[in-house]
Amino acid sequence: MSLAPRERVLVALDTDRRDEALGLVATLRGRVGGFKIGLELFSACGPEIVRAVRSVGHEVFVDLKLHDIPHTVAGAAAALGRIGAGLLTVHASGGPAMIEAAVEGATRGAAEAGHPRPIVLAVTLLTSLAERDLASVGLTGPCAAVVERLARLAQDAGAGGVVCSPLEVADVRRGFAGGVIVVPGIRPTGSTADDQARVATPRAAVAAGADRLVIGRPITRAANPAAAADAIVAEIDASA
Repeated sequence: MSLAPRERVLVALDTDRRDEALGLVATLRGRVGGFKIGLELFSACGPEIVRAVRSVGHEVFVDLKLHDIPHTVAGAAAALGRIGAGLLTVHASGGPAMIEAAVEGATRGAAEAGHPRPIVLAVTLLTSLAERDLASVGLTGPCAAVVERLARLAQDAGAGGVVCSPLEVADVRRGFAGGVIVVPGIRPTGSTADDQARVATPRAAVAAGADRLVIGRPITRAANPAAAADAIVAEIDASA
């Protein structure tokens, strides 16, 4: 995927306040590639917030990590396609039938509303999980092996790409050459990991093969979000 450095950055609007989210969008407009709307903001503001962010011309990544029976996921994905989600997520652990249903639903919903087909991304393993956590959730590790298995499953089921941590990007890229790889857990050089267990710098993630980087607090909680975003884009540009 050929992208300009700024297009690689998806800013996570992790707030439950509409005014705060749209204020960040206004501040960062044109500096980044798009914005991620997750459970917190979507639960507080509903589909209208997707339309509001999309209306300023930016791509919207709706990260709800759908995980339910195929029929229900198909309906939810169709609804997200209708409101203009550019990317949306499902849990890869929901299985092939569920992923296929998400792709069908998202495609159908977008077509009904005249929007481009969304990219359905399968979330492999949350970046907050470490090796020691796998057994407690019934997974046989190590993390890299779990991610590779789920990425293969997602590819076979027709997903457009996957979400994985920066540490697994290179292996996923080799096995899913044409997929879009979206990577959270990005922390600029010198910043803290917060509650993420598997992290990397923007430069390292792009060098490993990541297409899009989801970055929240290092930008949104910075004293100057615009300057923080510009610095991250410059770091990505330097790695090109």
